[in-house]
Amino acid sequence: MMDLILELIHTRKFHEARETLAEMNTVDLAEALIELPQPDLIRVFRMLPKDMAAEVFSYLTRDAQKRIIDTITDQEISEIMTELFLDDTVDMIEEMPANVVKRLLRNTDHKTRTLINQLLQYPEHSAGSIMTVEFVDLRKAMTVRQAFEHIRQTGLDKETIYTGYVTDNQRHLEGLISIKTLLLASLDDLIEDLMDTQYIYASTLDDQEQIAYLFDHYDLLSIPVVDTENRLVGIITVDDALDVLQEENTEDFEKMVAVLPSDKSYLETSIGVHARRRIPWLLFLMVSAIFTGFIITFFEDSLAVMPALVAFIPMLMGTGGNSGSQAATLVIRGLALQEITFSDIVKVFWKEMRISILVGAVLSVINIVRIYLFNHSLQLAITVGLSLYVTVILAKLPGSLLPLLATKLKLDPAIMAAPVITTLVDAGSLLFFFIIAKAILPI
Repeated sequence: MMDLILELIHTRKFHEARETLAEMNTVDLAEALIELPQPDLIRVFRMLPKDMAAEVFSYLTRDAQKRIIDTITDQEISEIMTELFLDDTVDMIEEMPANVVKRLLRNTDHKTRTLINQLLQYPEHSAGSIMTVEFVDLRKAMTVRQAFEHIRQTGLDKETIYTGYVTDNQRHLEGLISIKTLLLASLDDLIEDLMDTQYIYASTLDDQEQIAYLFDHYDLLSIPVVDTENRLVGIITVDDALDVLQEENTEDFEKMVAVLPSDKSYLETSIGVHARRRIPWLLFLMVSAIFTGFIITFFEDSLAVMPALVAFIPMLMGTGGNSGSQAATLVIRGLALQEITFSDIVKVFWKEMRISILVGAVLSVINIVRIYLFNHSLQLAITVGLSLYVTVILAKLPGSLLPLLATKLKLDPAIMAAPVITTLVDAGSLLFFFIIAKAILPI
């Protein structure tokens, strides 16, 4: 489709190009524009209708947005800023270089600039930083007829009109009312008699992750945001909540594999930045793994007497690391979904203890049989089987408890994931392996 549009532009069939662009989905169009070289990107973008251009612009990557801003005129920037929803404008400004931000604000009207500065003052990752001030506000003394008239007059510039927010003269939030309720009510009914006073709301300083949880838990499309005096200052819509969920999940995944979090995508991040994000944790884990080397060195006499023990070290360490990672991943996910809290630590401990006993027993029996059939040494089979049994228990308990302890210490539980658990379990499993071996085998 984009090849056709470029061909139409190059052959100066501008009317046909505009008609083709107008039929495209804005998200798909934004994804196609990102891949274009600079000249073609600008040519196509300038062919878009003004309102469509702003919507497509909001879906572009920050790099593509900067490329456009650096090229287009001040008048074109002003038109985009006028059409953009305020929360999208703030998100863009937060990530743009200072010289670009200066040009954007210079081409924004005074009222919008004031609102932008107000939103930028909220702490990063707070409800205030991701909310929009473009919502439908109603008064409880209005009739349904008056409410519809108000929505028709003001709704065009609002991010959503599916829910009306009922406030008093001091903008204190008093209730919510859905478009469905308005449509099914009599035109003379009062908003006060129809509004829902049992509503979920957020405060401006609430953490964005908690906001995303509210959307998921209560199946919301939007949520009002109030200040410390219960005055309605904005709303958060479900699309912003989904962005937060994606951002938080990405951050947790990065921490779980020992990578420092980043705001940029994989392809947008340079090789040098990728390396800097990975090296610190890898250095820490490498240094901590020295303890494993110390244990092997300390028991090298035992290995000299019974070299067959060496063959089972990778299996023990791998099984221990995998067992710990399983427990840690499930607990971290439970914490993220708020299915588990620190107060459940005893329940988690008891559950993982029983799981590890069952899993360890099955794996141990299988390995005892396997080793005896191939090595014909019952002592060696029992040594490895018992060591594996202890390793599974040793791995699953810290794997499940350390993330809970991290939350108690106000740390992100994701840091207690696979790399950290594996490093701790490796040393512990080797230590018990050699202790059990010395107790059972003639070494």
